Amino acid sequence: MSSATREHSALPAPAPPDTPQGRRANPWLTLVAVAIGLFMVNLDASVVAIANPEIGRDLHASTADLQWVTNSYLIAMAALLILGGKLGDRFGRHTYYMIGTAGFTAASVAIGLSGTIGGVIAFRAVQGVFAALLIPNTLGLLRAVFPPRRFGMAVGIWAMVASCSTALGPIAGGLLIAHVGWESVFYINAPIGLFALAMSLLVLPASKDAGGRHRFDLPGVVLLALGLVALIFGVVKGETWGWTSAGTLGALAAGLAVLAAFCRYETRVAHPLLPMRLFRNPSLAIGTAVTAVNFFVLLGVIFFLMLYLQNVRGLTPVEAGVRTLPLSLATVVASPLGAALTDRFGARLSMPVGMLLQAAASVWMLTWDADSPYAAMWPPFLALGLGVGMVMSASSEAIVGNAPRADGGVAGGLQATALQIGGALGTSVLISLIAARVGSSLTGELTGAGVPASAARGFQEAADAVSMGVAPVSPGMSEQLRTAVVEGSGNAFMNGVHTAVLVTAALCVLGAALAAAGLRRSPGPADR
Repeated sequence: MSSATREHSALPAPAPPDTPQGRRANPWLTLVAVAIGLFMVNLDASVVAIANPEIGRDLHASTADLQWVTNSYLIAMAALLILGGKLGDRFGRHTYYMIGTAGFTAASVAIGLSGTIGGVIAFRAVQGVFAALLIPNTLGLLRAVFPPRRFGMAVGIWAMVASCSTALGPIAGGLLIAHVGWESVFYINAPIGLFALAMSLLVLPASKDAGGRHRFDLPGVVLLALGLVALIFGVVKGETWGWTSAGTLGALAAGLAVLAAFCRYETRVAHPLLPMRLFRNPSLAIGTAVTAVNFFVLLGVIFFLMLYLQNVRGLTPVEAGVRTLPLSLATVVASPLGAALTDRFGARLSMPVGMLLQAAASVWMLTWDADSPYAAMWPPFLALGLGVGMVMSASSEAIVGNAPRADGGVAGGLQATALQIGGALGTSVLISLIAARVGSSLTGELTGAGVPASAARGFQEAADAVSMGVAPVSPGMSEQLRTAVVEGSGNAFMNGVHTAVLVTAALCVLGAALAAAGLRRSPGPADR
């Protein structure tokens, strides 16, 4: 062998052309970049609920219009999350993350400039489309760049950012609306989005599935989108149409039928949109189910909690946001804690513990009444936040961490879809339970509070308002009657809350049992 040959063979092999170099090779910089976009989307989701009343007053919108401000975003996003992850896996996670960030930012500015309720609704749907490109590729990028031993901690920080932005929403939104205007809660996304894009251009590595060329599953895209749109439409309309109405049952049945056809089709196609083989992993399948339960509880409880604090207790949105800080801060703390516990002991410990903490918080809320002191409120807030944060980290690790690296975006979309469906069910189902309980107990509670029986029966027409925490008082009432109506209405609303938290407690116990029985004991190499 010649000297030249020996010297050439001693040189280190050149890195493959796709291997990231320099700052693009640092996974922690990737985490920072995707965290900024995630922060923007979650902040937006929590401030819109605060902005809705002001949007309604300024744009002369009906209650149905305001529902569609939320529902158009939810339906568009949930229908396309798995597609967004698949596009990232196939064509570049960094590319679709940045497309999602740019589109979400532009749609936010367009909402503020629209000037009509129709424009707000339309651009909220556009926001949802781009959020579906952004969200799943945050986890897909993390799955691609972090080694297995560090992925759990990265997910914990990811979950902490999501929790922190959600926690800031009510306070930041209340301040912006009070001092600037409702448009500012959308304009604030512009500087955040531009910063996210600049950071992404500087540090995000190229990341996609290098598995070769294959046909894109267009029929799967259509079937999944149609099924999810019909299912979520039925869920969000169930509370207003009635869960046993023909419209609700028809939408739910159509959605489930199309989703069943989608699952069957995906098992027969060579390159599926959502590989059904993923669900052979019990950790991934159980993590998906528990994610839905986790956000059923969280978003459902937050919805009626804000009604309780603002309508029953008379607090402003900012005051209500400050009162719920223990819940938000506990979630922020619990997310990395849950990741550390999952890394050390596996999701089989952290996921059931988180579910049981939420069950304990739900049971504690049974002690609340219409005049409970704050000392009775913050302990369940703390327990609920700790439980949600732990489950969020553990379920993210169980879903995305157990998916093949090539399917990281699809797994992120699957988790986000479960989250959205669970949250939509939580708000709709729990409010329906509260309304039903209020309707059955209002007359008795009003009579017990001192309202004459004949007058109490007349207030039954106001049961819908009472189920939202609003006492049906009028300026012409005597002070004695007004006090009795407020007391009886508050008691009826709390009866509904007690029914709702019994349901959340039961679901959390079932989720804990499922996780304890079905998950593997430790996150060993097979899980990775």
